[in-house]
Amino acid sequence: MHITTFLDRKLSRRFETYDSDQDGYVNRADFELAASRTTAAFGLSPDDRRARRFQEHLLGVWDHLSAMTDTNDDGRISVDEYKAAFAKGLLERPEAFDDIYVPYLDALMAVADHDGDGQLGVDEYMRWTTAWIDLPEDAARAVHARLDHDGDGLIGTEDLLAAIRAYYFSEDLDGPGAWLLGPLDD
Repeated sequence: MHITTFLDRKLSRRFETYDSDQDGYVNRADFELAASRTTAAFGLSPDDRRARRFQEHLLGVWDHLSAMTDTNDDGRISVDEYKAAFAKGLLERPEAFDDIYVPYLDALMAVADHDGDGQLGVDEYMRWTTAWIDLPEDAARAVHARLDHDGDGLIGTEDLLAAIRAYYFSEDLDGPGAWLLGPLDD
């Protein structure tokens, strides 16, 4: 896979958001921290079944990511390992996300969708992204608006999955994928 300048910027941003403790590496503890911050933001105790399910699926994302990228088996991923995995074809097709991300997004909805309508309103989305990746409120509002294609104030699993796919596969500088994790640094 050819890593364009734009994709390189997006990969750098994604790596930064994975690195919850900002130590320059991504490891299992980063995913555990993201899971606990997210479930706590929605008032769930660690033993709540939704919190456990969310953590299980988020750690499943970690397991998949580390198996594909941790080339020196040191239990952590460097930004170079992360980008090299993409260059070697970690993402061959957009549908590859389904096996990992659909169960994760379903578990996320069980945590973040307080009103049970199967979608995230702007407040639910802001609470999730602030806890998950420390996205500032104004950026979270802007991302939510970009993902809300029909303007009804709600985004669902399909919207999120499409944005995740676009993040890695689209070169549209103004598309929803470009904004999934907030504005990219220039």
